[in-house]
Amino acid sequence: MTEKDFIPSAYSKIADEGSFEWSAPSNIALVKYWGKKANQVPANPSISFTLNECKTVTKLAYEPKKDVSGISFDLLFEGQPKDSFRPKIEKFFERTAQYIPFIKDYHFTIDTRNTFPHSSGIASSASGMAALAMNLMSLERLLYPDITDEYFYKKASFLARLGSGSACRSINGAVVVWGAHAEIEGSSDLFGVPFAGKVHEVFRNYKDTILLVDKGEKQVSSTVGHDLMHGHPFAERRFEQAHENLSAMKRAIVEGNVDAFIKITESEALTLHAMMMTSLPYFILMKPNTLEIINRIWKFRQDTGIPVCFTLDAGANVHVLYPENVAVKVLDFIKAELLAYCQNNQYICDEIGTGALRLY
Repeated sequence: MTEKDFIPSAYSKIADEGSFEWSAPSNIALVKYWGKKANQVPANPSISFTLNECKTVTKLAYEPKKDVSGISFDLLFEGQPKDSFRPKIEKFFERTAQYIPFIKDYHFTIDTRNTFPHSSGIASSASGMAALAMNLMSLERLLYPDITDEYFYKKASFLARLGSGSACRSINGAVVVWGAHAEIEGSSDLFGVPFAGKVHEVFRNYKDTILLVDKGEKQVSSTVGHDLMHGHPFAERRFEQAHENLSAMKRAIVEGNVDAFIKITESEALTLHAMMMTSLPYFILMKPNTLEIINRIWKFRQDTGIPVCFTLDAGANVHVLYPENVAVKVLDFIKAELLAYCQNNQYICDEIGTGALRLY
């Protein structure tokens, strides 16, 4: 498919005022996307676990506009106006207007909230943009009821990507691939697709305990970090590595090879931060406590043989990944040895989820 496939012909129906409500989860990349081309196109493919508990819930109310030109919307976060969010939503609407032209015909009220604290250090842009995209596609389906489910979800992922790249991986579950890859059937730079292979049972209920090391705002935004991959001395080899690691991760997930999964996941996390530390300008998002946690996870795994590992986003927090059958032992370890390195001893228990869900 190309971008042109998402430009609609004339709608067959009209819609008066109404509303929809969707939830969409966050996701955690195993093979990382870092670096992008124009129009939110990834420089390399990625694969992620969709989460279950860390969600954004968004209600979209719409009504026909009255003598107002351009895009018109009100934005509420947890019931209160949130002007600081407006620029990102405005940019999203501008990018998507040619694909959902009806947005110029309606005034929208976007009322959104997270199931996790906004200040927790868990990125909400992916879940937030995914939830908004699902609502907008519900309205498009009202205007054009012949839309197939396959098209509905692909276009929702396509739209979400234009708001936040990783948001395209928050539409489906439980394992999602984004970015064209020779060994992943149907993979595309334009949208995320559910993992085509059969996920081994060991990974179907994998756990993710998120350790909140630092809840402060990042010193460098992800957008700036992605841009620094242009001209990065190691960029091309990194993009090749991502393709190689995705091939290896595909095999590990199908075969249930937890050892290979751990090796790739941890290497990818450290490579992501290595790219940050070797860009110009360079920067470090890990904190001393991030490294303490990583070293303690390594020691615990070596001492016990329990297959627990870590991954990182573009920040200081640590995602601790492990199979369900060792959950009790890993949680005991986390509480005994790792919470002391978390801000206010805070953590979030999550697991693999199923993707976006319509609530109303």
